[in-house]
Amino acid sequence: MRALVTDDSRAMRRIITGMLTDAGLVTTEAGHGREALDLLEAHGVGPDGFELICIDWNMPVMDGLELVGHIRRRREWRALTMMMITSESEHSQVVRALAAGAHEYLVKPFTAEQLRAKIALLGLVEARA
Repeated sequence: MRALVTDDSRAMRRIITGMLTDAGLVTTEAGHGREALDLLEAHGVGPDGFELICIDWNMPVMDGLELVGHIRRRREWRALTMMMITSESEHSQVVRALAAGAHEYLVKPFTAEQLRAKIALLGLVEARA
């Protein structure tokens, strides 16, 4: 399974990428929403493309909430599972992201176990015993 990690922090992209790789996913990185859209266009969505996208909220060029909206408007991308991974922890922000179409929400900082539990809930990896 392929995942797209979208965050403006190179360090955070590497942390998330490492955790997802340890969980058995193949990852690609994007530094902002526009770059993520370009990668989705190039590689597609589904079994032959990306199946998961992890999205930070606060990014230059195009923020995470705007990226979620762009993805939801594309019929051919509706199968893409979206998880916000962000420092935005207010309840209203969580509600906005989920209402916009994100499937799951994880607040930074987080552990590898928390990330794995979220992607297991989404049915993307098996839960650990």
